[in-house]
Amino acid sequence: MAVTVPRRVLQQYYRFSLYNSPFDAHDEGCAIDLYPEGARAPSPVAGEVLDTKTVRAPPQPYAADDDHLILVDTGDHVARLLHVRPVVGPGDTVAVGDDLGELVRAGFFAPWVPNHVHLGFRAPDANPYRAAGSLPLEAGVDVEALSWDGTGTVVETGETWARLDSPTHPAPGERFVGLAAGHGADGGVLDGGLPHYARGGVLGGEGDGTAHLAGLRVGAADERTVAWDDITVLANGDPVTGVALFCSRVDAGVKLVGEEVDLAVGERVEVSVAGQSSP
Repeated sequence: MAVTVPRRVLQQYYRFSLYNSPFDAHDEGCAIDLYPEGARAPSPVAGEVLDTKTVRAPPQPYAADDDHLILVDTGDHVARLLHVRPVVGPGDTVAVGDDLGELVRAGFFAPWVPNHVHLGFRAPDANPYRAAGSLPLEAGVDVEALSWDGTGTVVETGETWARLDSPTHPAPGERFVGLAAGHGADGGVLDGGLPHYARGGVLGGEGDGTAHLAGLRVGAADERTVAWDDITVLANGDPVTGVALFCSRVDAGVKLVGEEVDLAVGERVEVSVAGQSSP
């Protein structure tokens, strides 16, 4: 049975994603990444801290050598939290919103991924230290699907990403939105790394078994999990690694990612897909 992350928890964060990761822990939407504002991590769970453990992270020039695991007994489940240098320890009691510690930029992240808290839940009798094996998750909010025509102007850039001004968030701060996965508002929203991670997701809505980006088919959905088609995302005709897809409470512009992204603020961009199937 799926575990629901309630609205009051999600409201602490400006963004969340269940599928925007290449790791097994996120398969079938069994973990959620929560993006807080600032350098500290507000707790998404309440309960007693069972253990904390330092783990070796994949070596990356932009990341810390070590990551950290925090295990919390929430009563019905054991919560697994990663990417936080803990200021709590075994025996401590935490409430939702309590400070868990400083966010860690871990080598598990791609260079374009912001700092965040990774959260998953295990049954009480399951091994909480293994990376895979968490329970499916549901986000306890309705996410509004935003249509997009594939165009926009660059408003923000980093070394490996560029964010467009389109689509725009209809009510920043008030509710979560995501990129429409179908031809209408009832088709759910896209989640994940398109197509650079093997699987993505369609959250909410009543889909038709396919996923679309700007009106073009990009994958096939089995329930809410999407297998991307063999496609390439193009920005003004040049290939990029892909599009980062998530649910956001603050902004909504499409985020293009990859080492090859070379776009300047103010540049007009048309995003297209090469190799897509018929709609």
